[in-house]
Amino acid sequence: MKKHLNTLYITTKDVYLHKEGMTFVVEKEGEKVFQAPVHTIENIVCFGFKPISPALMSFCAENDIGISYLSTTGRFLASVYGPQKGNVLLRTAQYKIADNEKDSLRIARNIVAAKITNYRKVIQRHLRNYPDDAESNLLKKAIDEMNKRMRLIKNVVNLNSLRGFEGDCSAIYFSCLKQLITSQKEYFQFEKRSKRPPLDNVNALLSFLYVILANDIRSAIETTGLDSQVGFLHRIRSGRPSLALDIMEEFRAYLADRVALNVINLGQVKKNDFEMRETGEIRINENARKTVIVTYQNRKQKTVIHPFLKEKTTLGMLPHIKAILMARYIRGDIEEYPPFYIK
Repeated sequence: MKKHLNTLYITTKDVYLHKEGMTFVVEKEGEKVFQAPVHTIENIVCFGFKPISPALMSFCAENDIGISYLSTTGRFLASVYGPQKGNVLLRTAQYKIADNEKDSLRIARNIVAAKITNYRKVIQRHLRNYPDDAESNLLKKAIDEMNKRMRLIKNVVNLNSLRGFEGDCSAIYFSCLKQLITSQKEYFQFEKRSKRPPLDNVNALLSFLYVILANDIRSAIETTGLDSQVGFLHRIRSGRPSLALDIMEEFRAYLADRVALNVINLGQVKKNDFEMRETGEIRINENARKTVIVTYQNRKQKTVIHPFLKEKTTLGMLPHIKAILMARYIRGDIEEYPPFYIK
């Protein structure tokens, strides 16, 4: 099993990245502000443009270390990888499945079922922790509505119908997300999901975390030899990592939403950590980005028993395990694609 390494997030302005011996070095104004052995880093994520020496970029390409560029607000811009490795027969089998709606549906149905189940688990967790919540009936009704659609999903015959049920359940989940916010309610109001642009503090936080999670999953997919742009639930679109978005559906609630709720409810982010642009877009500032990244990284170190492998693993390893299981299914090593369910 692949060793769980770290992602190096660069949020500070005016820094320079280079390689010194067998270490990565980050300098600001000629002084070292960070240094780490190369074998401890598996990805470098830069917020905004950060100069990287050609020697470091070459080393990363040769050693499967991804370099990703995000905007200062967390929007994905580009990634730098070396030559794609892996069995070409695996990618050929992937393309064949993607071209066949019935075969794609077998995978996509399990992905959507896991996504909806994990949405329910987040709500149920809140109900356990806050049994006297005045809105508990509303939350229980949301769970019941998702349960009804889960039963219907078993019999869908095409991807469009499946996407319809997935969209319905997402709308139900987000309609009650504001009830899961237990502190700072006046500053973290949430009515509906808004993506481009995020129109409130909660949406800005979710969008930021989803970009980070998608980048982790995309990197994991690249290490298996699969094509991250060819998915089964999400349609193929030029430049979009459709397979990464497919797999991310299973982890949104568990690896992103719970981090967002935690940093709000524990007061780790405040109203002053967000600002509104002239367009109405809400942006998260640099200090809050660092806080969220640290919280997200700490969560990745937690351990869980994987529901399919029945082995203990860190949460940070889940995208790698999922990519491996996807490759095993596509190769025909296992009979069914195993979705990830929260216990």
